[in-house]
Amino acid sequence: MSLIQQLDFKPETPFGMPLYPYFEKAYETVTGQPASAFEFTSGVTPLSTVQEVVTTCVTYFVVIFGGQYLMKNLPAQRFQALFQLHNLLLTLVSGALLVLMIEQLAPILYKHGLLYAVCAQDAWTQPLELLYYLNYLVKYWELFDTVFLVVKKKKLEFLHYYHHSLTMVLCFSQLGGKTSVSWVPITLNLTVHVLMYYYYFRTAAGAKIWWKRYLTTMQITQFIIDLFAVYFCTYTYFAYTYWPHLPNMGSCAGTETSALFGCGLLSSYLFLFINFYRMTYQKTKKAIKKGIQQTAAAAHAPRARRFNDTISSL
Repeated sequence: MSLIQQLDFKPETPFGMPLYPYFEKAYETVTGQPASAFEFTSGVTPLSTVQEVVTTCVTYFVVIFGGQYLMKNLPAQRFQALFQLHNLLLTLVSGALLVLMIEQLAPILYKHGLLYAVCAQDAWTQPLELLYYLNYLVKYWELFDTVFLVVKKKKLEFLHYYHHSLTMVLCFSQLGGKTSVSWVPITLNLTVHVLMYYYYFRTAAGAKIWWKRYLTTMQITQFIIDLFAVYFCTYTYFAYTYWPHLPNMGSCAGTETSALFGCGLLSSYLFLFINFYRMTYQKTKKAIKKGIQQTAAAAHAPRARRFNDTISSL
């Protein structure tokens, strides 16, 4: 008997009790529609068209760069309470979505295995589609991260607005493509975001958090795992479909466009985050080293002056 069997593990309730029914009640209360009726349909579901996504991206760039221009001659604004609330709510929402997704994924993985979970068309279930869609909507909310940077007159890094805007596009493309492997990058991203937004919530109140550096390390690790998963699924799909003489694990659910876009974008994320880590923390190391050298030189200077004065008096 396995350890899991001994513990009487029930994959349908990995947290000891069913959570999705509570979510369904909350969803119906807010929307007036049962959660089971949701289906992502282009042109019907809000924010489900290319035009809406492009309009949002253009508006985002106009707001942040126009805001930077307008803030040039204005004092920086903190909006500390609002910023803390923003980060606290994103921490809670990311955590809730993560827990609900794990509850949906656990029985799929337990009963059918990892290959089925990332490739089978039936692994794209209606409850997961709804959770993926809500995660997609959260990406619009997260665009306000940049607005806070603008009003605080903080430097806008290319990585920041590139990542924020295109992650929204990525989520949109995978919803349309119904790529079963979507849960891998989404759950990993939610895990990182729970920690990241909690970090920002705490530091906004003046707390000193020692593990900031490890957030970037986690993001890099996340993209490595993401790429392994999406490249595997993309390869086995193309090999099975076009080059069956190559070794493959069969077809994989999802459109070719969404798969290739996901591979390309996640690859660029990995490169940019590694470069950010290298530039940020190498610069920090150089600054620390320079500070140590300056401290040592300052401590040595009085001894050197005394030695020179002694030599001069001889």
